[in-house]
Parts: sequence; C-alpha cells; structure tokens
Amino acid sequence: MSDPRTGSSIFTRGAVDLGALRPNQGTAGARPKAPAGQPATTNDASANIIDVTEATFQTEVLERSLTTPVVIDFWAEWCEPCKQLSPVLEKLAREGNGTWVLAKVDVDANPRLAQMFRVQGIPMVFAVAGGQPVDAFSGVVPETQLRQWIDAVLKAGGVEAETPEDPRLDVADDAMMNGDLDAAEQAYRKILAESPADAAAEAGLAQVGLLRRVAGVSPSQALAAAAANPDDIAAQTRAADIEVVSGQAEQAYKRLVDLARRTFGDDREHVRKHLVSLFTLAGPDDPAVAAARRALANALF
Repeated sequence: MSDPRTGSSIFTRGAVDLGALRPNQGTAGARPKAPAGQPATTNDASANIIDVTEATFQTEVLERSLTTPVVIDFWAEWCEPCKQLSPVLEKLAREGNGTWVLAKVDVDANPRLAQMFRVQGIPMVFAVAGGQPVDAFSGVVPETQLRQWIDAVLKAGGVEAETPEDPRLDVADDAMMNGDLDAAEQAYRKILAESPADAAAEAGLAQVGLLRRVAGVSPSQALAAAAANPDDIAAQTRAADIEVVSGQAEQAYKRLVDLARRTFGDDREHVRKHLVSLFTLAGPDDPAVAAARRALANALF
C-alpha cells in the first residue's frame, strides 16, 4: 500500500517486530479486567474505538487483528496535528460499523509501544491485519484520502468496506416506494443542497422524474407512436423512458443517440439533456452508460 497523501510507500511489512511487544508467558491472551461498572474499552463513544496500553496490546491489537483490521493512532495530548487527525479517524471508525477498529495509543503513557513501532513523529498511524503491520503513514491527511487508505487496509485484511447508510436517503427512498413523488423529490433536493455531489440522491431525483413522465402512459402505444414518428422528439423521448422502465436501457440510449444525430440546435440539446438524465439513473460505472456516452460524444461532435 502507499501513503494516502503522496502515493509513495512508507512502510515495509516486517519492519516492526511485534513479537517483542507480547507479554510474558502466563499473561498472554489474558484480557485485563475493567474497573467495576466500566466496559473493557476506555472510550464510551463507540465499541470500535479503544484506548490501548502496553498491557492490553496483545489482546486488543494482535489477537483482534486476526479477525478484524486494527488501525493504531499514535498521539499525545500536546500534539496539535493529532487533534486534527484523531477526530476524523474516530468518525470513520464509527461509520465503519465494526469492519475495523481504531486503537489509540498515548505515546507519553506508552513509550515502549512507540519505540517498538519506531515512531519518530506524531501523529503516526499504523494498520495491523492478521497479526502484522500492513501499512502506515505520518502527519495529517484529508478525509477523502484517509477513506481511500482505510479501504485499501480493509481489502488487505480481506474485508470489503461498506458504505454507511444515509438516513436521509432512507426517507427519500421510502417516499418514492410509497408513491409520494412530491415528498421524495423534496427529500432528494434537500440532500443535494447539502451534498451536491451525492450520486445516490441524483439518481433518486432522476428516477422521480422518470416515474412522473411514464405515469399513465401505455407502453405499446408509446412505442408505436415512436415507430410511426421517428423525428418526433416528444414521442422518441417518451419511448426511451418506457424502454428504461422495461429494462431495455441500452435500446433507449441508442434511440436517443440516433435522434441526437438527426437534430440540431435547441432540439439536440433537449435530447442530450434527456439522455444524460437517463444515464444518471444507472450511474457512471454502468458499462452501457460508458458506451452510450462515447456514442453521444461522436454524435454531437
């Protein structure tokens, strides 16, 4: 793996001897008891965020990493950059919903751990999977790149990252499923006002538009009208909508690409916008969309 900021590798597997961190025989594998009435983890905010010491390293990091990747955050109270990075790590750990665990190590209280990991500056972050370090980086990195780094760590540990559910999308999707298109549109637009690049909300809003356009339309009549009037823009776009709803998206894309070749000016722009709205329904990763976009570009230019 690589540094999320630069793409360059900063860690070599095996560079850290974790065997030296294991406790003496007789204590290995024994999880220390928490004070009465307190959980074993010292962070009440989430079971996926734990404070780790030299005494708990064996069980909370090494043994845990055999089944769940562990990200170790080396920090200190006096470290200002740590105060920027740690909250982001904690946020992502909570969103991870148990797919990985954040282990926080205070270097002042646990100098031996910092020494064994060769920590020369903080914040310093290590990923441990299968009982061995797999990657590391130092300093503060943007949240977007940090997410990418964690995804790579999860894949290295045999775990696929799950996209956390957005309760706002649940509200919008439920409204659409219940046929309340006005409420669904309002909910999707609210999400886009707060997160303009939200692909799921964009797709939802496009689907609301599609459902409105095909409501009450006879599929057979719409397709017959399009066949009888090949240059009628309204008939062709309506037929394309019916084809998408019927699971014939590729046929719909071809219909509108061909129509774009035969039109000019405002009519061509109307066809282009309609086709792009249909692309939004499928998402940018759909192979049919990628092919249709190339065909559209050739038709327009």
